[in-house]
Amino acid sequence: MTAIETFGWCALAVAILMGALWLASIRRRDVSIIDPFWGLGFVVVAWVAAFVTDGNPGRRVLLVILTSVWGLRLFAYLLWRNRGKPEDFRYAAMREHHGPRFVWVSLGTVFALQGVLMLIVSLPVQMGQVPAGPGLGPLALAGTLVWLCGIAFESIGDLQLARFRADPSNRGQVLSTGLWRYTRHPNYFGDFLVWWGLWLIAAETGWGLLTFPGPLVMSILLIRVSGVGLLERDIAERRPGYSDYVRRTSPFFPRPPRG
Repeated sequence: MTAIETFGWCALAVAILMGALWLASIRRRDVSIIDPFWGLGFVVVAWVAAFVTDGNPGRRVLLVILTSVWGLRLFAYLLWRNRGKPEDFRYAAMREHHGPRFVWVSLGTVFALQGVLMLIVSLPVQMGQVPAGPGLGPLALAGTLVWLCGIAFESIGDLQLARFRADPSNRGQVLSTGLWRYTRHPNYFGDFLVWWGLWLIAAETGWGLLTFPGPLVMSILLIRVSGVGLLERDIAERRPGYSDYVRRTSPFFPRPPRG
């Protein structure tokens, strides 16, 4: 199976997934259902690539396992976090703005767009499974270690935040302990490490070196677009003390706090 054929099968799988989610969002009147499936979509891509390629078995298994662990953890966490909640305010605002046209607007600006981004970000997972050689080596080891650091940052950060929010006395307050003492977004930083780790594993094949747009796009999304940039747009107005937290704490890459 060639790289182009592999990409084509993965694109078909993503199109089917996003089409099904779009239809479900119409029935439920809730576009937010796409959020948990962001992680699950990458699991689908990893397994589709594994089934249609015949590259190095060790690398295929490694990429599928690491992607599945990351994607299923994120899927389960977001499903739990969003249970019982109304449609996300971003989508609700779009629905109000576009009125009846929102059904079709959401198909392009939400579901199709996220599908395209998913295909780009997952390039290392797709293309890393295509070549027959070489076997797993130093770059695969380095990538796995980077991935482990990322999944630990993401999981621990989410756990600390969940515990903080579960305490009613913390309502309206700012979490500034644990990993959140060193970066304002340990979960996003964890995602950053996960995808650069997967790229390192794929890069050992040579072909995989060319898939750097995947983790690069994810990095831009996390830092500038839907991650830090979007979340912090108005959070200082809603959380007393957040401005001081911003002054003391790194926005993304961990470092000791100032002052």
